[in-house]
Amino acid sequence: MSENDFDFLHGRWRVANRKIDDIPGRGTGWVEFGADAEARPVLGGGANIDTIRTADWEGLTLRQYDPADDVWRIWWASSRAPGKLDPPLEGRFTGGHGVFFGDDVVGGHEVRLRFDWTAGEAPVWQQAFSYDGGETWEINWIMRFTRAQTAMDGVREVS
Repeated sequence: MSENDFDFLHGRWRVANRKIDDIPGRGTGWVEFGADAEARPVLGGGANIDTIRTADWEGLTLRQYDPADDVWRIWWASSRAPGKLDPPLEGRFTGGHGVFFGDDVVGGHEVRLRFDWTAGEAPVWQQAFSYDGGETWEINWIMRFTRAQTAMDGVREVS
């Protein structure tokens, strides 16, 4: 584990989201939607920041590696909760898989959160909630990342 664990995420992405609908009056099933994301290193590479944009909201993630504790901490903020920075999740990578845990209050209920990251060329992020202190988990959001095309993709240099 090191400050380079999230380097796979740097760059621009298209994100396919599958999430349990949490908007009142819209039901309780799964919804699917696209998003654009971009991640970049900050603070000399010991941290990274990303933004994700959908048609309805924008989010920001700060991830910072703490070499003294040998852990990553992850903070989240969203335009859906103005002025709020969620409590950090904390964890680490082992063999290309990162697991991060934290506590929060969601919909008035205390909840244990878990983020699972699978690194690689097509990263996957999952969020799960536990309402019983981590005994059982319910996955409620899955993001699948695909590299975004740039204007120069497929353009050959002419000599």
